[in-house]
Amino acid sequence: MNFCPKCGSIMMPRRKDGKMFLVCTNCGYEMPFDGKVGFSEKTKGLKKIDVVEKEHNILPITKIKCPKCGNDKAYYWTVQTRAGDEPETKFLKCTKCGYTWREYD
Repeated sequence: MNFCPKCGSIMMPRRKDGKMFLVCTNCGYEMPFDGKVGFSEKTKGLKKIDVVEKEHNILPITKIKCPKCGNDKAYYWTVQTRAGDEPETKFLKCTKCGYTWREYD
């Protein structure tokens, strides 16, 4: 599986004028397909969701009570931590104290 070097989305193979290309499913970026499948450098370095949060700082906010300080707003994101047929795990981080916790649906 290859990922777009511009936005990080999945690149899909496409035939164009008799040649094979990889095309980003999100931004439309194209690059020649050499027949090799691998992972881009952008995805190799990501170890924790916190890296993405600090780098882009674009997490949505929801109204929920923080179990540590009682604040009523928290950032949230979801991660598929279990099998694909089970619901995602929702992670929350208090906007006031920074406490992080998770919810299972």
